[in-house]
Amino acid sequence: MGFGAVPRQGGRLTAMNDSTKAVLFDYGGTLDADGIPWKDRFYPLYLAEHIEVDRDRYDRAFYAADDALVARRLSDCSLRETLLLLATGVLQALNIQDPKLALRLRDRFLQDSLDKIRSNLETLRELSARFRLGIISNFYGNLDHVCLETGLAPLMSVLIDSACVGFMKPDPRIFQAALTQLRLDPQEAVFVGDSLPRDMKGAKGLGIPHIWLVSDRSGSLVSCCPDDLTIKSLSDLREILL
Repeated sequence: MGFGAVPRQGGRLTAMNDSTKAVLFDYGGTLDADGIPWKDRFYPLYLAEHIEVDRDRYDRAFYAADDALVARRLSDCSLRETLLLLATGVLQALNIQDPKLALRLRDRFLQDSLDKIRSNLETLRELSARFRLGIISNFYGNLDHVCLETGLAPLMSVLIDSACVGFMKPDPRIFQAALTQLRLDPQEAVFVGDSLPRDMKGAKGLGIPHIWLVSDRSGSLVSCCPDDLTIKSLSDLREILL
C-alpha cells in the first residue's frame, strides 16, 4: 500500500492530508537514529574498542542478548539500564567479561540516542499540533518508561510495546492494537519506520500507508511498494505532512 503517484523523495502528501489523522513511528532506529537499527549502531562501537569479532558472530551474539531481554520483560527499567543489560549480554555471548567496557559501550550509544531524540522533538511537536502521534515498537516491556524519560511520552497518544501486547512486527496485529486504541481505520494513519521486513512489511500487511526512513547504509535495498515515499531524516516529514 503505497502513496500512488507520490515521489520516492520529497513532495507532499496532498492527496491524503485530509484523511490522515495519526502518524505512528517505530522507536529504535527511527526516533533515536536516522534509519540505523540498534544492532548496526552498536557494532562500530565494539570495533572501536578493539574487539575483534566478525559480523556474523556479532549478529548472533546481539540476537541472543536481545532475545534474553525480551524474555525478561524489563518493565520499569530505564533506557540507561536497558542498554547496559544489552551491551553486557552481547559481551557475555562473545565470552568477554568486562563491566567497564560494557559501561563505555552503553554511554556512547546512549548519548547518541539522546542527542538524536532531542533533535527530533521539535519535528514531533509540530506534527502533534496537527496529528495524533504514537509509537509501535518491538521492545522489552518498558517502552512507556523509556518514552517518559526521553521526553517522547507527552507527545504520544498511544505506545505499543511488543512485549506487552504479545505480537511483534511485522505481525499486523501489533499495528492493529495501535489503531484500535486510536479508533482509526488503517487509511487514517501513516507509519514511519526504518526496517523493511518489520516496519514496512507490517504496515503494508494491514493497509497502513507507510514512509521508509532510509539510512545511507541501506545500499541497494528496494522499498516494498514501488511508489513508497522515503526520507533521510525525521525532519523531512515537515515538508511531506505539514
